[in-house]
Amino acid sequence: MEPELKVIGFFESGQREHWLEEIGRSDWSAGAFLCRLLRDGTFFETVGERSEVLLLTDGDELVSYCTFAEKDDIQPTELTPWIGFVYTFPAHRGRRRAGLLIDEVERRAKRENIPAVYLSTNHVGLYEKYGFRYETMMTDFEGNPSRIYVKQFCNTEQGER
Repeated sequence: MEPELKVIGFFESGQREHWLEEIGRSDWSAGAFLCRLLRDGTFFETVGERSEVLLLTDGDELVSYCTFAEKDDIQPTELTPWIGFVYTFPAHRGRRRAGLLIDEVERRAKRENIPAVYLSTNHVGLYEKYGFRYETMMTDFEGNPSRIYVKQFCNTEQGER
């Protein structure tokens, strides 16, 4: 049976504690960091006041999550906004679940007339299939090199890219 997948906003969900527990189940240190930011109330201070956490859910199960944020782990930079903290739980990998979140970010960016979003990662070949293009190497806040990708959107109002 195909799951009932739905993208919801963490802050609007009305079930923040439940979703925090779900994010905390991820086997990724960045997921633990995101949990800490959300629990201690420093999320907006860290990634920007207009940032959000998007959750791909199947009922009460968290399938995948990401942030759509003003800032990410590459600072300081004028590049903005960012898709960050992209994670899909192992049981759901290989089915392009993160792509549903990326599609939602794209819808939101277009509504706000944002022409492009950025992504910082060390993965090669993963985000290209979602329309991202490698842009450059930059250094993250821990001093490590990171690949910067960009996804540009067609501006439908002006017919530009």
